[in-house]
Amino acid sequence: MNIRKATISDLPEMQELFVQTIQSVCKNDYNAEQIEAWTYGVNNKERWLEVIEKQYVLLAVIENKIAGFATLKDENYIDFFYIHKDFQRQGIADKLLAELELEAQKQHSKMITSDISITAKPFFEKKGFVAKAEQKNIRLNIELINYKMEKQLKQ
Repeated sequence: MNIRKATISDLPEMQELFVQTIQSVCKNDYNAEQIEAWTYGVNNKERWLEVIEKQYVLLAVIENKIAGFATLKDENYIDFFYIHKDFQRQGIADKLLAELELEAQKQHSKMITSDISITAKPFFEKKGFVAKAEQKNIRLNIELINYKMEKQLKQ
């Protein structure tokens, strides 16, 4: 596995991974309408370009295929964190999270935060994150539940 920064040319594969992961990995926690509302965000081209241009974006690459990606916004907020459906439970999320935490510490952040799906909540809890609030987000008139989570970083 190779960890590297993303470039604009990685965007189509990242977007495909985003949609496929939500559709397959999250299907036990979210219904079809919720998944459709969540994945609709792939159509917001400006948002995705801004992610590449302004965030710290890491890819986990295995045999020239993106196995996962994670982004850090404003030095301490995990914005995107997705592992390909075919590469679940192989330590990729562990590695990406460790790299994001290191980057946050380099930026002198004392805490790292994110809005975590029902599906990903157990992983983040195992990694020391604490749920601060359950959130009900409305996308395309559909309610999506996630959790505001945070973790204190070692200084």
